[in-house]
Amino acid sequence: METDDLASFQTLLDQWAEAIVANDAPRIGSFAEPDWVIVGPEGGPGELEPFLAVIESGDLTHSQMAFEVLEARVYGDVAVVLAHGTNAGSWQGAPFTADEWVTEIFVRRTDGWRCAFSALTPNYAALRADTE
Repeated sequence: METDDLASFQTLLDQWAEAIVANDAPRIGSFAEPDWVIVGPEGGPGELEPFLAVIESGDLTHSQMAFEVLEARVYGDVAVVLAHGTNAGSWQGAPFTADEWVTEIFVRRTDGWRCAFSALTPNYAALRADTE
C-alpha cells in the first residue's frame, strides 16, 4: 500500500463528500462512472441517475459526511478503496445518521479516477456501543 495512494484517495473522497454535503447532484455525479452502482443496507443495487434524482428533488439531503481512507490498492487502472464513513442527513424529511464501512471500486480515466461501484456495510460494532 502506497502512502501516496492513501493520500490521493483521501483527497478524492473528501472532495466527493463536500459535493454530497452541498447536495450538488451534477458535482456528485462527476465523481462516478455513468453506470455506477451503489449497494447499501437500505437496498440496492441502485444506479446513478435515480440516486441523483432523489438529491435533486430534495428527498435525500446530507448535512455531514466524512471518510477515513484505511486502505487503497491500485491494480493498474483499477483501485479498491476501503474507508470508514460517517454521515447525517434526511430522507423524505426524516433525519438519519450512518456509521459505515465503505468499499469503493474506482477506474482510472484520462481526467482522473471515477467510482464504478460503492458498497456500504453498517458498522454494527459502533451501533452496539451507542446502545450500551
